Amino acid sequence: MTKQTRAPQTGTRRTSTPQTGTHQASTPQASTPQASTPQASTRRTSTSQTSARRTSSPRTSTPQPPTHNLTHLNVLISGASVAGPALALWLARYGARVTVLEKAPALREGGFAVDFRGEVHRTVLQRMGIWDEVHRRQTHMGRQTIVEADDTERVDLPAFLMSGDVEIFRGDLSKILYERTKDRVEYVFGDSIASLTEDSEGVDVTFDRGVPRRFDLVVGADGLHSNTRRLAFGDESRYLRFLGYYVAGFDVPNHLGLDRTARLYSEPGRTVMFSNYDGDPKRAGVGLVFRSERLDFDRHDTARQKKILAERFAGMGWKHASKALDGLEGAEDLYFDAIAQIHVDRLSKGRVVLLGDAGYGATMGGIGTGTALVCAYVLAGELAAARGDHRVAFAAYEAEIHDYAKGCQKISDNTGPFLAPPTEKKIRSRDRAYRVLSSRFLAGFFKRLTEKAASDLALKDYAPGQRQPARDYASLNRQP
Repeated sequence: MTKQTRAPQTGTRRTSTPQTGTHQASTPQASTPQASTPQASTRRTSTSQTSARRTSSPRTSTPQPPTHNLTHLNVLISGASVAGPALALWLARYGARVTVLEKAPALREGGFAVDFRGEVHRTVLQRMGIWDEVHRRQTHMGRQTIVEADDTERVDLPAFLMSGDVEIFRGDLSKILYERTKDRVEYVFGDSIASLTEDSEGVDVTFDRGVPRRFDLVVGADGLHSNTRRLAFGDESRYLRFLGYYVAGFDVPNHLGLDRTARLYSEPGRTVMFSNYDGDPKRAGVGLVFRSERLDFDRHDTARQKKILAERFAGMGWKHASKALDGLEGAEDLYFDAIAQIHVDRLSKGRVVLLGDAGYGATMGGIGTGTALVCAYVLAGELAAARGDHRVAFAAYEAEIHDYAKGCQKISDNTGPFLAPPTEKKIRSRDRAYRVLSSRFLAGFFKRLTEKAASDLALKDYAPGQRQPARDYASLNRQP
């Protein structure tokens, strides 16, 4: 089911958001000759530049890293949402020098709520040392209700069906990972990779704004529309599989008075949902899903996207649907994308490797966040086991996670038709299925069913050893 997006709260949470800064003076040197850190020039216009200051790394009861250290390895990770910082956490524990590059001018807040389910997800979160923190910041989402046009309730969905073992906003998870890594990892915001040139010893990287640098390895963890994948593997059109639906999300005033609950209404080929995941009495999230042929639009043209949505959702029978369209006009946080999947022939090419949505992602419904954390653990572990030999490690990584990642991704095959069934008959069939599966008699069975793909991996325990000494990145990663 579409989950609420939470917009960044401008001006209220700046104290913990990293800002773009210059890092030249104290940038660590790679094992091969390199230039200084790229200069990220994009800034939030409302935030004044501040001097760097040291902040203490939070104490965590994390497991010890593997014996095989990676102190000789210099790695660039593109993408600072979830997959990238998760990999950075593991690589830093192994002693690697890690730079995380993010196109956005600051750490992204808000976003959809994401959930974790099953033993494999739980084990990785525990080994990362963030299981307790994720629980502290979970949404505590309650029931979600499918309604008739007159707002009478048709089906009541208990929380365990939709929210897994624990659910958290993507932005909150990203912040947890940043806090765990900012003193051991270099973050550069407001920049992007412009070109990659590989030779037998490393990869020369140029940037949109910063000066060129050289790295041993480059990781594309920059999402479904990965720039790294485009540069190293070819145009997105070769790998993106459109599934016949689109999804949108944005925030509106909480007109329905929801409190960690949701209400959903469907007509053939389109669904609108209001939800409140965080208990804020003033704000709710709107989710829109609709069936469509492939649309031609610019992903950065918000006005065009709003026009498409207004046309597609005009005249809905539910009395609250008009409130969604009223809020759409002034929405500043609109998310709009095709429901699609990424299918690549292989996950690595030379010294470049793909992680998370960039390599095996789905727009929604494919438990992609949990998959990304699991696969980050495996990629780092295989690099450590291979003592940094990327040819051995990348092959082992792909062999280890291929079937697992594809199995999780496959769950998303029917996301669009299930959220917005194409006919009234199929809407009724979906609702009957929900009603049966939410019964106490089948609750345990359905829980095991939803966990099957997420747990279908024999997770390796990469051998523990001595913690590598921390590097001083606190002074590089600027705080407001």
